[in-house]
Amino acid sequence: MHPYLSAALGGILIGLASWLLLAGLGRIAGISGITCSALRESGGPAYWRWAFLLGLILGGALFAQWLPAPELSARAPLLIVAAGLLVGFGSVRGSGCTSGHGVCGLGRRSLRSLVAVLTFMASAFVTVFLTGGLQ
Repeated sequence: MHPYLSAALGGILIGLASWLLLAGLGRIAGISGITCSALRESGGPAYWRWAFLLGLILGGALFAQWLPAPELSARAPLLIVAAGLLVGFGSVRGSGCTSGHGVCGLGRRSLRSLVAVLTFMASAFVTVFLTGGLQ
């Protein structure tokens, strides 16, 4: 499968899933918010949250069996931990993650989400520029 086609199909599936969650349950498909609420069990029973997270994991595992996975160079474990902590910090400070702001917030024409996405993208551009890109 051509990489552009798999990317387009993935985007369609993400958009469809976020729309179904919003239309069906009135909830935003922000992964960090769903995960945090599931772990804290805040906002009522967390059954749908756990089902959503399990679907992400199982869906990724299923598609990994069908589609060839891209080859990535290994990274130092300490670098991965630092990156994860920075993403978590940014999600808390930004009141959401890229999925919540980028997929759902922009679709709802949220100004706060537009500012958040522009900040995410600017940070990504600077990071790639400073580190020399993906090697």
